[in-house]
Amino acid sequence: MTIKILPPRLANQIAAGEVVERPSSVVKELIENSIDAGATRIDIDIEKGGAKLIRIRDNGSGVEKDQLGLALSRHATSKLATLDDLEAIDSLGFRGEALASISSVSRLTFTSRTKAQTEAWQAYAEGRDMQVKIKPAAHPIGTTVEVVDLFFNTPARRKFLRTDKTEFNHIDELVKRIALSRFDLQVTLKHNGKVIRSYRPAGTVEQQERRVASITSTNFMANCMALDCEHSDIKLWGWIGLPHDNAPMDVQYSYVNGRMMRDKLINHALRQAYEEATGIAAPPAYVLFIEVSVREVDVNVHPAKHEVRFHQARLVHDFIFQGVFKAITEGISPSMPAAELPVQEAISYPGQAPITSHANASVNEQTAEHGMAPAGIADSTDYNVSTSISTAAYGDVMPMQNKHGYGVTDKRQGSTSATSSSYAQQRQYMPDKPSAGAIKQYHHLLQPSKAEITEFQQVARNTTTTSVNQGRQVGSNSQSNEQHTARVKLLSLVRDNYLLVQDDDALLLADVLAMWQVNCKMQLLATWEQGVISQPLLLPISIKLDKNFVETAKNQKNLLNRLGLELNYSNAATIIVRKVPAQLRQANLSAVLPELLQQIVHLSEQATASDVAPLCHWLAIQGSHGLTKFTWEQATQIYSQFIEQDSCVQQQYRSKLFEKLDYMSVIERFNCDSTAN
Repeated sequence: MTIKILPPRLANQIAAGEVVERPSSVVKELIENSIDAGATRIDIDIEKGGAKLIRIRDNGSGVEKDQLGLALSRHATSKLATLDDLEAIDSLGFRGEALASISSVSRLTFTSRTKAQTEAWQAYAEGRDMQVKIKPAAHPIGTTVEVVDLFFNTPARRKFLRTDKTEFNHIDELVKRIALSRFDLQVTLKHNGKVIRSYRPAGTVEQQERRVASITSTNFMANCMALDCEHSDIKLWGWIGLPHDNAPMDVQYSYVNGRMMRDKLINHALRQAYEEATGIAAPPAYVLFIEVSVREVDVNVHPAKHEVRFHQARLVHDFIFQGVFKAITEGISPSMPAAELPVQEAISYPGQAPITSHANASVNEQTAEHGMAPAGIADSTDYNVSTSISTAAYGDVMPMQNKHGYGVTDKRQGSTSATSSSYAQQRQYMPDKPSAGAIKQYHHLLQPSKAEITEFQQVARNTTTTSVNQGRQVGSNSQSNEQHTARVKLLSLVRDNYLLVQDDDALLLADVLAMWQVNCKMQLLATWEQGVISQPLLLPISIKLDKNFVETAKNQKNLLNRLGLELNYSNAATIIVRKVPAQLRQANLSAVLPELLQQIVHLSEQATASDVAPLCHWLAIQGSHGLTKFTWEQATQIYSQFIEQDSCVQQQYRSKLFEKLDYMSVIERFNCDSTAN
């Protein structure tokens, strides 16, 4: 076989096989050219999914008349000139083969005008002969590229196109990604003459959050954390979704220096951070922007430029992991029942405006009324990670600071005033304040009648008498506890699970795990009448069971609710678990639930605390499966809780929890040995 140089037409069509995969690939290349030309407005017209027409119009800098022919030539670009430029690429396009490849498989018209020109010029190229024809045209400053009859001269490629709807959906998703990468862009998308998307420039935090919500979902924005991390010359900012019911799984947008990415290293770091923070082996929802020096990243490693190569890949991976892990743990920690979050001065970060002390105070008052921990917690680490819940506050909006580029400017730079912002302010379902008339009616309804007042007074007198008697009993118990504490000393923690206790002259070894189980059992019994406090699972768990177990769960619904379990049923053999008591939060529910249903099958809804004592003991054992080691502080706290139990409870379990050490026989043996020596 003879080696030959391929003719330009064939070479361009081969190159088009990499560049032009489908109509959305054409839209991507042309929009990136518009962005590189400094455009702030881009109008996209599509007909028949892009197979018939793709028209991109922008208000960028344009192309001069004598360069129109070069613009449609292969390996012709204004973005690179030397090898040093290739090592520091700061534009979206750089290879100079997109227009040539597109024109080789379509009928392409390129119309452009620069600010220095008084008239526009139009270049036309068709796939058959690739000859460029230039003629004058009417056009404002900027460029319009029309691609007609895509793949008209390559039937083999055209037959692989999907339906118009499918191809347009790919274009729609691409436009969404580009709109997220550049908040300063005004983008309009039309299909068959109908406006489908219209994104106005987003120069303020409020507008940016609206754009993100319109592209992702209100569900994502209502359950996400805004984060801003910086270490050396690397930045990470954006929004990361928190685990919750119906969390969106398709919201995954990442950008490196404004370039759309589907990079394996980034995805691995995000997935690992999410799994370690939540225990859920699934990718999170996110809109994240990574900024790194252009000399520290190689973008020329993928035909479609969807992947990059970082020179310090390990550093970037660990940095992303650290920032996302801190953001997620910060976001889910307020929901923990035992957590008390300190209120600190809020700080600013991308996607959220700073919060004033007045606004912060009002938010803290609102959250305190509803029993929630205040948001806006700042956490400082080696990477200067700062996060805050996206729906933390209400108030005015100030423009986003021009710290991340991408065309977003702050017209009030230098201002020291801080105001609050949140996407929650925009949500339509926020309740209005009650009217004065409604408040008056509420006060009237809350006023007790004379009969109720008389009954309350009688109950108060009875309660006072009872309280005096109980006070005497509690006083005696408290006195005995004080005497016990005075003669007992906690000496050491042995093997992370046993307390060495000195009680007068006796040495005792206490089983901390068993003591925790007793405390847990008594706590369950004490709350049985009111119902055990339940905790929602991060994600509902679907469990397939025998139909008899499902029937038992339905019959014992009220009893299960008192135990802190909230169940739903998808079919006759599947149970969906949404809430569980704290004791079962870390348990293997697939194995535990059948056993639990077996234990309650014969219990009645009127079961008393004594009836469910074995069940509470079983729940305590299930909750202790993950407890293998205790710290000194935990062990002493568990011991203190046990000592505060009723004296009858202490007497019942003391022999099982404490073992007396016979140290006197050891001393006698030592004395005998020393005498013999």
